Amino acid sequence: MLLLIAAVCAALAFAFASGCSRAVLVSESSPVRIGPNTRTRIYTKTDEGWRLSDNEVVVPEGWYCVPPSYVEEGR
Repeated sequence: MLLLIAAVCAALAFAFASGCSRAVLVSESSPVRIGPNTRTRIYTKTDEGWRLSDNEVVVPEGWYCVPPSYVEEGR
């Protein structure tokens, strides 16, 4: 029984540790700058509205990302 409890504890510890990564949450009022080697899908503005890209693109280091409240939707 003690071995079973130890195995369950070890499995839980491994499961939680495998999902660890660094995440930084940014407030709505703050722009952010893109870091190195950023690959992601992006939205582009078309006549029909916003369209999500099919493929990942490289976003250059140093570009700014701003929250939607910074953008006038009419443009």
